[in-house]
Amino acid sequence: MKTVLVTGASSGIGAATARLLAGDGWQVIAAARRLDRLAALGPDIEAVELDVTDAASVAALAQRFTHQPLHALVSNAGGAWDAAPVEAADLESWQRAYDVNLLGTVRVVQAVLPALRQAADAHILLMGSTAGRVVYENGGSYTAAKHAVAALAGTLRLELCGEPIRVTEIAPGMVHTDEFAVNRFSGDAAKAAKVYEGVAEPLTAEDVAETVRWSLSLPRHVNIDLLVVRPVAQAAQHKVHRVL
Repeated sequence: MKTVLVTGASSGIGAATARLLAGDGWQVIAAARRLDRLAALGPDIEAVELDVTDAASVAALAQRFTHQPLHALVSNAGGAWDAAPVEAADLESWQRAYDVNLLGTVRVVQAVLPALRQAADAHILLMGSTAGRVVYENGGSYTAAKHAVAALAGTLRLELCGEPIRVTEIAPGMVHTDEFAVNRFSGDAAKAAKVYEGVAEPLTAEDVAETVRWSLSLPRHVNIDLLVVRPVAQAAQHKVHRVL
């Protein structure tokens, strides 16, 4: 049985990915800060407490794989915590965006790379965003962090060339999850709802999880460098069809 580690698995895309891969027969290790949420994923999924911003927490996770190969890492932990213009930037929010989205990813990759190398073939899958391809107003902290994740994916692919480790970046567009937009607007559910107002079918967490499953399922010599996925209603970052 192949083993996959999914970070940020307590909700949204991470939780959906953990459930889907477990149903496909993977041994899933779901990691996040909220152990109570992880427990709700089901008895077949191993829950591990993890704060990707804490080096000690990541080091403790690495100990889990001292004598076990890891076949795939789905580095999904991330988020946005403000919607302010650069002029009014809260640098603590920018710091958090970088620490969770980028540095957290680097910490986890560093920690589990030895376990990935123990597998005959392995896969690193980073959850990026279309925000890591095209910027937009009032999203500087998140777009900058996700651009950095895109750069990290490309760098890893170059550095690991010649090893049996694939590196994939998945870049979703508009995904309607329970927490992402609410966190961005500091808990203001009304503002969060406005993001999806009039959009008949934004992507769901399960839609993105399907792209993860597909990428991981391909033959070991096939690598998806970048997979951009959007709802049909979203032609581009600034072009969304809304029925109001």
